[in-house]
Amino acid sequence: PQYIEENQMETFQINERKVSVYPGLEGSPIVYLHSFMDNGDAFHHLLKTSCPDHTLVVISHLHWDDDMTPWYCPPLSSEDTPCHGKADAWLQTLTDEIMPRIEGQLTEKPAYRVLTGYSLAGLFAIYALYHTDLFQRAGSMSGSLWFPDFVEYIQHHNMVKQPDCLYFSLGDKEAKMQHPLLKTVQENTETIVRYYQEKGIETHFELNPGNHYQEAAQRTIKGIHWLLSWEDKNESNNI
Repeated sequence: PQYIEENQMETFQINERKVSVYPGLEGSPIVYLHSFMDNGDAFHHLLKTSCPDHTLVVISHLHWDDDMTPWYCPPLSSEDTPCHGKADAWLQTLTDEIMPRIEGQLTEKPAYRVLTGYSLAGLFAIYALYHTDLFQRAGSMSGSLWFPDFVEYIQHHNMVKQPDCLYFSLGDKEAKMQHPLLKTVQENTETIVRYYQEKGIETHFELNPGNHYQEAAQRTIKGIHWLLSWEDKNESNNI
């Protein structure tokens, strides 16, 4: 098996956003991770030592409150800024420009694609499944599923294609917030998880210790590891 570009990392920019590609073996899965921080090297190092082989694509320098949100949300406080809901436009950039540029170098198609992220990027990962069939697995780690009307959106719309599996996680203190929207995050997440399970989608939920800002990288890696190891778990359960 050959590595993409002899296993050399590639970086490029699309509309000011940074894309870092950490190649795996040809034909291995591709993980697309939206990250608030420019920390692709750290994610690559930790995932490489703990996960099955894969190509990792880390997208950073995002217009976070706009690119990752499906529609407008007013500021949560006087110090906050609004979310302008430009997820559709960013998803088009991802699927029409970034993915073809990366995957056009491959001689073998990836085994499957994973879309994942933390916080608002976890919200985006689930929302995207309602607008594209390009991702077979998705992970929402401490996802911002408090976002207004998102549960109702899920319940009244259909995914373009049902994914193989989904992963959700939260910190056990994330719902202990004063803000009436933010405090719904665990109830909403558990509602969404049950909804997908009832639809017959393999859906896993983990509750981690801590609030939203604790161990974000570790929770992200845990979710990606679960998504990349899902088939192995199924095989071991069937033995």
